[in-house]
Amino acid sequence: MDPRSLTPALRALRLCLHLLMAGLLALAAVRADSVAGVALAVVTGAVYATGSVLPAVRDSPRAAALWLALLCASWLGLLWATPDGLWVAFPLYFLQLHLLPVRWALPAVALTAGAAILSYVRHGATLNPGVFIGPLLGGAVAVATVLGYQALYRESERRRRMVEELIATRAELAAAERHAGTLAERERLAREIHDTLAQGLSSIQLLLRAAERALPEGSPAAGHIEAARRAAQDDLAEARRFVRALSPPDLEHGSLAAALERLCEPGPGPEGSLRARFTVSGTPVELPTPYEVALLRIAQSAFANTVRHASAARAEVTLSYMDASVTLDVVDDGEGFDPALLSSSPEGGFGLPAMRSRAESLGGVFTVESAPGQGTAVAVSLPLPTGVST
Repeated sequence: MDPRSLTPALRALRLCLHLLMAGLLALAAVRADSVAGVALAVVTGAVYATGSVLPAVRDSPRAAALWLALLCASWLGLLWATPDGLWVAFPLYFLQLHLLPVRWALPAVALTAGAAILSYVRHGATLNPGVFIGPLLGGAVAVATVLGYQALYRESERRRRMVEELIATRAELAAAERHAGTLAERERLAREIHDTLAQGLSSIQLLLRAAERALPEGSPAAGHIEAARRAAQDDLAEARRFVRALSPPDLEHGSLAAALERLCEPGPGPEGSLRARFTVSGTPVELPTPYEVALLRIAQSAFANTVRHASAARAEVTLSYMDASVTLDVVDDGEGFDPALLSSSPEGGFGLPAMRSRAESLGGVFTVESAPGQGTAVAVSLPLPTGVST
C-alpha cells in the first residue's frame, strides 16, 4: 500500500506492525542460545525491512508474494534455530492476510500456525493446551480483524462512491435546471416578441399601406407615410431576427423537420436500442416560431417518455401538413399504460400535462391513446394561423 494514501489511523497501525516485528525479532535474537539463531533473526529482520521500503512490493502483487515467501522462509529457519521465533508468527498472520488473496491467505495462516506449534514441540517444550491454543487463537484473531476491516473498508468505499455520485448528480441537475430555465426564458421572450411587437409592427405596416392607398394623388403626406411604412417594415424584420435568435438551439440551424429527424437518429445509451423513424406528410409550409417550438418540445418529451418508460423497440414520428392544421404523431410499440389511471394518480408525471398545456396555448388539441401492452400514440394538432396554408 502506498504510504501517501494511508489515513493517520492506518499509518499508526502500520507503525505498530513494524515495531511489533522488530520487538519480537529482537526478543528471539536475545534469547537465542546459538549464533545461528541470532544470525537468522537478523536475516529475517533485514528481509522484512527491505520489503517495507521497496516500491515494487507495494505496487506488484507478484513481487509482494515473492517477498512474503522469502520472509516466511527466513522465519522457518529462525524457528528451526530457536523456539522463541514462533512469536513472529503473529505479525506474519497480518502480512499474509493483507498481501495475499483470501483463498491463499487463509491456508497460509493455518500453515504458519501449524509451523509454530511443531517448532515448539520440536524444541522439547512441555505439551499443554496453551501450545496449541496460542498460535491458533492468534491466527483466528488476525483473520477476524483483517477480514472485518476489509468489510468495513468496502462499505466505506461504497458509501464514498454513493456520495460522489450524489454530488455529481446534484451538479448535473442544477446545470440542467439552469439550462432549462434559460431555454424557457428564451422561448418566452421569443413568444412575447412574436405575439406583441412583431404583430403590432405588422399591423402598423398594413395600416400604413391602406393609408397610402387612400391618399389623393400628389399628397405631401405620401412621402412621410412611405418612410413610416419602410421603418415599420425594417423593424418587423429585425423583430423576426430576434425571434429566430431566441428560438431553441435545435431550430437555429435548420427546419422543424430537420430537428425532428435528428431526434430520431440512434444515439448512445437507451436511445441506441430504439429504432425510430421520422416521416413528413403533405406539403411543408413555414410555421411561426411558437408553433415550431411547441411541436419540437412535445416531440422531445414524448420521445423521452418512450425511451425511459415504454421499453419500446420501434417508434414512429410523423409530421403532417394539412389544409388548415399541422399535426404531430409519436407512436411506439412499448408497454403502454392506462391514461385514465395516470391522470387520476397524485403521483402522475408532469410530461403529459406540460405537452397538453403547450398545445392548448396555441389553440391546438392534444390526445393520448394507450393501453397496457398495446403501445402508446401521442398526437397534437395545431390550427394553421391566418395567411398560412398548404
